[in-house]
Amino acid sequence: MSSAPNTAAVKAWLQELQSRIVQALEAVDGKAFLRDEWQRAEGGGGISRLVEEGNVIERGGVNFSHVQGAKLPASAAAHRPDLGGKPWEAMGVSLVIHPRNPYAPTVHMNVRFFSTTNANDEPVWWFGGGMDLTPYYGNRQDVKHFHQTCHDALAPFGADLHGRFKKWCDEYFYLKHRQEARGAGGIFFDDFNEVDFEQAYAMTQSVGDAFLKAYLPILEQRKDTPYGERERDFQAYRRGRYVEFNLVFDRGTLFGLQSGGRTEAILMSMPPIVKWRYRWEPEAGSPEAALYTDFLPHRDWLTA
Repeated sequence: MSSAPNTAAVKAWLQELQSRIVQALEAVDGKAFLRDEWQRAEGGGGISRLVEEGNVIERGGVNFSHVQGAKLPASAAAHRPDLGGKPWEAMGVSLVIHPRNPYAPTVHMNVRFFSTTNANDEPVWWFGGGMDLTPYYGNRQDVKHFHQTCHDALAPFGADLHGRFKKWCDEYFYLKHRQEARGAGGIFFDDFNEVDFEQAYAMTQSVGDAFLKAYLPILEQRKDTPYGERERDFQAYRRGRYVEFNLVFDRGTLFGLQSGGRTEAILMSMPPIVKWRYRWEPEAGSPEAALYTDFLPHRDWLTA
């Protein structure tokens, strides 16, 4: 098999994946997603699909982008200085869904492909991606199902991948200034090119294609759970952690902003209603405290 990247195949799959996910989410929510096609002056463009004030989804977006540039932005060149100053292209699908119901978790998924050349003008490429779950009122069955689906998506490509990528997710989606996980984890990988292109692409496809199986049953199960102002208040407080991570640590957000990306599309991951409090702590033994004791600590959810 060849290791030369087939960018046309990747782009076609990403666009089909975006359409398939949006169609499934529209069926659950009952409200159509906005379609916003855009072009980037420096090269490339994308399609943003967004819903706000839906019946189930308070705010959510499923974005496709394919952009090019003449010189790597600092966020990418920092960990690959050998590629600095080289032309590049990046494509991917990125989504964040913030349901209205506090018992339905927020979810993030991203699959992406990056290519450039080295100093000898030889092709350099890698895949990245993953998905992670951010509950407010955790449910053990939901989190276990999500992790099991992630495991099953990676299993055909190597027995060690899930353990590696789960650990990577735990370490990546971690708010160092809070010493606290953003959510209940999932899988994450980046700069993946340790096998040939066809195998790396197939693995990334498996991850992207597993998203609906991982998340839709949870959303459908929790979207009609009764809740009140207390639950909405805690949801808004915990959404603050999501904002902090995305603006301080997230490589995708930093890459998009530094590369002159479309701000509206990059920041579509922001939740619509957020609260911060000074030195707030949940009451011991409360449902809110259970998030901190039972779901944020890193653990093996396959055996939980």
